[in-house]
Amino acid sequence: MESAADAKYEPTRPLAVPSPAVHPANSNEAEAATAGRWRSAQYLRRRRCALWCCGCLATTVVLLGIVALVLALTVFRVKDPVLTMNRVTLEGIDGDLGTVSTHPVSVNATLSADISIENPNAASFAFSRSETDFYYAGETVGVAYAPAGEVGAGRTVRMMNVTLDVLADRVSPNVNATDLIFGQDYNVTSYTEITGRVNVLGIYKRDLDIKMNCSITLEVGAFTTVQSKATDCVANVS
Repeated sequence: MESAADAKYEPTRPLAVPSPAVHPANSNEAEAATAGRWRSAQYLRRRRCALWCCGCLATTVVLLGIVALVLALTVFRVKDPVLTMNRVTLEGIDGDLGTVSTHPVSVNATLSADISIENPNAASFAFSRSETDFYYAGETVGVAYAPAGEVGAGRTVRMMNVTLDVLADRVSPNVNATDLIFGQDYNVTSYTEITGRVNVLGIYKRDLDIKMNCSITLEVGAFTTVQSKATDCVANVS
């Protein structure tokens, strides 16, 4: 009887506790861990994307800086146009012995001036109507005009090839018959002024003012056509 009673009142044994390795004790912790790993991966992706964008932006800025530097040293660097007096020619020299009351010799001649302009820039150079004054013995003996025009990039064009009549009343007092017969050197000076503009792609524009002074030596004699013997010019660009 006692054994049966002891067996009847024997305490109940607890069931086996589930292994945490197979059945997590707390599902919320597992979900939190998964969410943490997802957020970490998302953060890494965003960081890589931000670094990639910053790298692209830095590369673009560097490339733009290099392009701007190259353009500043080439296309946008405006060089001074070169103005040249190629030659001056006297044609149709006509001498006439005048009267003592006026002047002993009267001289008529036609002067031809050949002027060219070189544009070393990568953009065209447009210039307005220009003027060239010729002087002899301090007197203006002729004025030549050239129309407006344009010089292409890296080109040289003949800007002026004009013919003008020398003002005889200003030349004759300084000429005598002996000089015309046996030959004589005459020093003529000229002054040319040209205003224009270099237009680079419509973005950068620069106005230029070219002034050129020339000293020209002409050997005149025997009433023939005479070309310039020597020409020395000095140009200033502002």
